[in-house]
Amino acid sequence: MATLRDIKLRIKGITNTSKITNAMKMISAAKLRKAQERVISARPYAHKISSMMSHLVTEEDYTFVPLLERREIKNVAVVVITADRGLCGAFNNNIIKETNRLIDEDLSSIGAKTQLLCVGKKGYDYFKKGEIPVLDKMIGVFSSLDFNTTNQISEILVSGYLQKKIDKIIFVYNKFKSIIQQKIVSETFLPISIETQNEEESSTAVHYIFEPGKKEILEYLLPKHLNAQILRMLLDSNASELGARMTAMDNATTNAKELIRTLKITYNKERQAAITKEILEIVSGANALRET
Repeated sequence: MATLRDIKLRIKGITNTSKITNAMKMISAAKLRKAQERVISARPYAHKISSMMSHLVTEEDYTFVPLLERREIKNVAVVVITADRGLCGAFNNNIIKETNRLIDEDLSSIGAKTQLLCVGKKGYDYFKKGEIPVLDKMIGVFSSLDFNTTNQISEILVSGYLQKKIDKIIFVYNKFKSIIQQKIVSETFLPISIETQNEEESSTAVHYIFEPGKKEILEYLLPKHLNAQILRMLLDSNASELGARMTAMDNATTNAKELIRTLKITYNKERQAAITKEILEIVSGANALRET
């Protein structure tokens, strides 16, 4: 049985831990507000440029624009977006599980060879030990998310796609919905999937004159479209990570306080039992002296 000193030391240790988890919760909450604002700000631009592309692209564009080209899927690159650090609940494990499911079920069924691009240290640490080849890794990108970061990722992926080393690119990430809710999404990045207008919409749509030309406009807009989508996904993942960490640290702090309360009850019971035992020993000794 634990002594009073052991229980007291344990209470002190858990109290210190609860202070750390509470501080991490407050830091995550402060960062989350900024990350949430960036996500909300980035989404309209990403959606608007996608809408613009849907007005521009027609069926014939799939033949002469390389980034719209459809071909037989033999090699697939999966971009796994995880966190650089842990202590965020099941955030990283859920992404890794979804990636493994995607590779084992969806991609293996079509006989595609898979390679990975890991964004985030946790995903890279896991997959570097496996059998699936890692194309590249991007670690520490969440500290300064901007278009320079997206350009690096885009160059790796687009060059492989244009050289026909990769036939399809899929992003696996957490889409931010709220502080306590994130949705794991598998999204096709290349070939670009654009919803073209149907016949009814086309008949009522406004017809534009393109200057200098439709092909030139597409070649100018497509890289911007890709960078916007990468930035949107990275910002979503970053906000989701902070939300998951905030929730995990809040739960850890609550559990620590509950454990401290239980230990204090145990400490008081043991202390009361020790005092009662001492009193009994004193009374027994006094009675023994009186009898003699």
